[in-house]
Amino acid sequence: MTRVVLDSSPLVAFLKAEPGAERFMLQANKALISTVNLAEVITKAVEFDLGLSIVEDTLSTYDIEVVPFDEDGALAAGLLRPLTRHLGLSLGDRACLALAQAQGLPVLTADRAWAGLDLGVEVQLLRD
Repeated sequence: MTRVVLDSSPLVAFLKAEPGAERFMLQANKALISTVNLAEVITKAVEFDLGLSIVEDTLSTYDIEVVPFDEDGALAAGLLRPLTRHLGLSLGDRACLALAQAQGLPVLTADRAWAGLDLGVEVQLLRD
């Protein structure tokens, strides 16, 4: 299976045992996630009283690589704004897409709006 870049939504779906969790488990091994998206996951884990250890355990179980959001990522995410403004994509969304572009990998998300993007990134939807 091809490596993927994770948006926060697949990891949150897994942590909350929501639909799509199975797809996450199939594709999460050795996936990548931006520190921006990891912050979103941690925020949701705290909001839902899941605890930080479940996030840490999931990252280690699936050997998910956490990629720092650096100056190059900031530049790429910023440059995506005009191309994604019509969909209202957040900084986290653009950080995920910028990482996928930089790595030449598909992105896994639950956000259906991404499917219509033409950014040279394959978008895989968590839920059909």
